[in-house]
Amino acid sequence: MLANGIELAYKETEAATTYTNLAGLKEVPEMGADPEKVDVTDLASINKEYEYGIGDYGDLAYKFNYENGSAGSSYRILRKLADEKKVVPFQQTYPDATKFTFKAQCSVKLGGGGVNAVMEFTLNLAIQSSITVTDPSTGS
Repeated sequence: MLANGIELAYKETEAATTYTNLAGLKEVPEMGADPEKVDVTDLASINKEYEYGIGDYGDLAYKFNYENGSAGSSYRILRKLADEKKVVPFQQTYPDATKFTFKAQCSVKLGGGGVNAVMEFTLNLAIQSSITVTDPSTGS
């Protein structure tokens, strides 16, 4: 499966019934947590023993084409959410309809530029909930 067609959407509030797609998405991060490896070795152990602790999703970094021509542009929407320090629901949907749903707070950084270079901005999401994975319907 190609990454083409992946979408990132958000809801203004938890009570909102639909997600609004964010246009201009170019790159998405890996999805999943890296659990901390906890040392559980005791004095009777003959070698180190470990157990996985809680996971860390880290920051999820998304790249977008920069476009700031209207109040509905992804850059303005996300910059406003960042300025307000709002925690809002997000949903990342893959082409096969797999969905990752979570709440996050965002920060936005406008990228640098150069000759014949496309302007981009980066959305960093700090996870504020667990991530729920919804598998695609199998039709049965």
